[in-house]
Amino acid sequence: MFLAALLLASSAVASVRAAFPEGVIATGTQGATNPPVATMGTVIDQTSIARLISVNSIDDFCVYAPAEPNTKVSDVEGEVVAWCTMPRNNARVIPDGVITGVTFLKTDFYVQIMGWGDFTKLTVANGDSGGELDPHGATGVGNPVGGNVTTTVADGLDEPIEEWMMYMSASQFCLRACTNANSTYAAKYMCWHELDVMGCEFVMPGTYHEPGTFESCDADVAYPPGWYPTATVNGQVQFSTFAQYFEGVYTGGNGLPTAYTVGTTVTPDAPYTIPSSSNCVTTSTIGNGIDASLLTAGAKGSTPLPGFTSTPATAASAPGSSATGSAPVTAGGSPSGSLSTQKITSSSAKSTPSSAGSGSASASGSGSNTTGSSAAFRGASIAYGHGGEYAGITIVSIVSALAAIALLH
Repeated sequence: MFLAALLLASSAVASVRAAFPEGVIATGTQGATNPPVATMGTVIDQTSIARLISVNSIDDFCVYAPAEPNTKVSDVEGEVVAWCTMPRNNARVIPDGVITGVTFLKTDFYVQIMGWGDFTKLTVANGDSGGELDPHGATGVGNPVGGNVTTTVADGLDEPIEEWMMYMSASQFCLRACTNANSTYAAKYMCWHELDVMGCEFVMPGTYHEPGTFESCDADVAYPPGWYPTATVNGQVQFSTFAQYFEGVYTGGNGLPTAYTVGTTVTPDAPYTIPSSSNCVTTSTIGNGIDASLLTAGAKGSTPLPGFTSTPATAASAPGSSATGSAPVTAGGSPSGSLSTQKITSSSAKSTPSSAGSGSASASGSGSNTTGSSAAFRGASIAYGHGGEYAGITIVSIVSALAAIALLH
């Protein structure tokens, strides 16, 4: 009976771990420079090389930026470090006033944050058009190497996210962490990271504001970056896809240089749709209230500051899932809901600049990247399952298993 109870408990834990669609929750280990889990209230260290970032709310998020001052992001994509609005994750802390505008969006398939700031006050070189970061990178170990992302938005717990992407420049950033998937819209497609020359508003469309606006909203779901619906066949949406164009030269087996081209020679002006936002809540600004003298370059604390505690588990809406894969659901919509499909009125195209793929990436639109794979960590947690159903059976299984064990004593 005891063995049966243990097997039942083991089965329950396995059910918990399988609650998210495949490819959403990261597996493996944390990067070597990171704490084992996302943690609020860590000691200030403005020399930290931790690379664990979290994206939880309009005033609790992190970005990647260079470790050394006056550095171009594209020059050190593999070595950027975490900077957070709160003292968390052993990361460096962003001083109040650096961030000048933020829009935080929650959707059924991803959480996204876009914003403005003077990131030269961190370490980004003045005028830097930026770089693109993702869990793959040129060598398959991530940009940055060992970079990990967590969010509490999916289920109220610090979940490690497998697919994410971020653009960072001297004045603008955008970050998306993909928290859901279905048979058509896999997380790797919703966070497709190979369009780095296209910039934030193309790859991560949404309601962008000028600096000075701080808002948190629900939002409709965008099509995956570069996807354009063309027709519906037997209830399934068909797509054309845009591949970023770039040129290069490689040395063949004969030892001679050979030119090559990759991607589409005509670049679209805009994504197919600009998702709408709703239920927006605005605030005048964001800040951590930490004295600026404690956050100067190279500053180190000895103990955690008072008043910062672990992020509480918060109520969260179940991530939507379209069983048919016909379209991502809209925020607050049913599993069979569809996107707003108001097509961008401009249908003109332009030739991709010849500088595309030159090796620099941009928050405003310039750069290149290659693919690979990465690893993070995954812990057991109660979460939502496919179709937005609570994994209630998992809870019942755990309770039943514990009750069975208790009967033995």
